[in-house]
Amino acid sequence: MTDTYINPLIIQRADPYIYKHTDGYYYFTASVPAYNLIEIRRAKTLNGLAHAMPKTVWRKHDHGEMSKLIWAPEIHYINDKWYIYFAATDTEELDELGMFTHRMYCIECDDDNPMLGEEVWTEKGQIITEMDTFSLDATVFEHNDNLYYVWAQKDKEIAGNSNIYIAQMANPWTLKTKPAMLSKPEFEWETKVFSVNEGPAIIKRNHKIFMTFSGSATDENYAMGMLWIDENDDVLDPDNWHKLDYAIFQSNMKNGVYGPGHNSFTVSEDDTTDLLVYHVRNYLDIKGDPLYDPNRHTMVQPFTWDDEGFPVFGSPEPFSFD
Repeated sequence: MTDTYINPLIIQRADPYIYKHTDGYYYFTASVPAYNLIEIRRAKTLNGLAHAMPKTVWRKHDHGEMSKLIWAPEIHYINDKWYIYFAATDTEELDELGMFTHRMYCIECDDDNPMLGEEVWTEKGQIITEMDTFSLDATVFEHNDNLYYVWAQKDKEIAGNSNIYIAQMANPWTLKTKPAMLSKPEFEWETKVFSVNEGPAIIKRNHKIFMTFSGSATDENYAMGMLWIDENDDVLDPDNWHKLDYAIFQSNMKNGVYGPGHNSFTVSEDDTTDLLVYHVRNYLDIKGDPLYDPNRHTMVQPFTWDDEGFPVFGSPEPFSFD
């Protein structure tokens, strides 16, 4: 593996997602600062992503439901096709609950090369859930030959901004089962300024399925928590999931990196080391709404596993440069 990764790996890219495909390429998606399009970049090495030319594969609509605030795209490869999940809305105004009005969408590419541009990507529409409320940050994972969808959504009957839900999928853009809530903001670390659970990410290791997620406001309070389940248990039963009551990855004041979160997972070039991918800022004094501050940068760092098979993430590393 590469001994040292460039950090930040990619500047001004929040909500980073890196997928290593069978063709040997790393594929990278993230929110762009203007929130107006979806781009992919790829490279044979992780450090190569820092210099890879991004390719736009979808642009926001001029008006209507996918015309504003394009957030957190994730690229996945399912049944020999490419899919990107993302959230979008039709207005930057808040609703009567003081929330944004995002819903979740999916685009598909059946060409072997997803980098060919907008012409090879088609819209599959909105991912419909039981509640017609603010929803975002979808990810998917396969387990025992089934496809599962995990996302964040507001329930009007539950205090806070968003909870984490799971459902089995009938196909990559349609839910098959009733959503089950796995987590809601309840502990001190996930209720700072805002009560938030969002940005779920899945990694399967050591006969367990681990789900990380992010909580609290998107400033220096932003941090990551974790749930886990035995691989033989029913993932749709919330009682089978175990939630830690503390943050497992948070701001490092000594290193000058703040608000780590909205993570994903990938592996090193030689497939021997698990890597944590996340975004972070390197200053505390944010002018205005943190959401519109563009300086959330993509970071990559190795992590290890303890004797009980649980991940040990450590703490955010310092920037390689100021």
